[in-house]
Amino acid sequence: MSDESVSPGPADFALTCVLCHVAGRPAPAPPERPLYERRAACFVTLKKQGELRGCIGTLEPAEASLGEEIVRNAHSSALRDPRFAPVSADECETLTCSVDVLSPSEACELDDLDPACYGVIVEAGGRRGVLLPALAGVDTVDAQVGIALQKAGIRPDAPYEVRRFTVTRYRQGDPDEPGGPDDEGG
Repeated sequence: MSDESVSPGPADFALTCVLCHVAGRPAPAPPERPLYERRAACFVTLKKQGELRGCIGTLEPAEASLGEEIVRNAHSSALRDPRFAPVSADECETLTCSVDVLSPSEACELDDLDPACYGVIVEAGGRRGVLLPALAGVDTVDAQVGIALQKAGIRPDAPYEVRRFTVTRYRQGDPDEPGGPDDEGG
């Protein structure tokens, strides 16, 4: 395959969308490729000098295609993550991006989790916490579930339901192949 036939991967596309959103311009249309045309939920994670800078996503598809889902979540990750101020134009050169495309989630027991393989969703009442898989420093089920519970504001001794999902992680510069577990999201 020649370099001319290689299109940017999901993470490169998401970063382009972020740069457009921060500059106040509309995001480009998604690439016309099967990957972007299917429906799927995703998370867009931004880092600044290796530190989390924004991470927003969906657990179920909210848009008609993955491409549109990436546009939506890139915008939210850059400008609407409540943990951070909106990304400024001055920060754009220091950002890196990854995109996690989610499988449908499934109910499970704690014994069915593996933080290296599965992301986790914890729910109680109207509260829900999510943690992506394969995050640096999150090596046990207890740590993974504990962080998700904390994010949701659910007490660890309260009753809650657990769901798991897998992701295909895409990093910048990787047009078609998923990234490995060494990238981290929020």
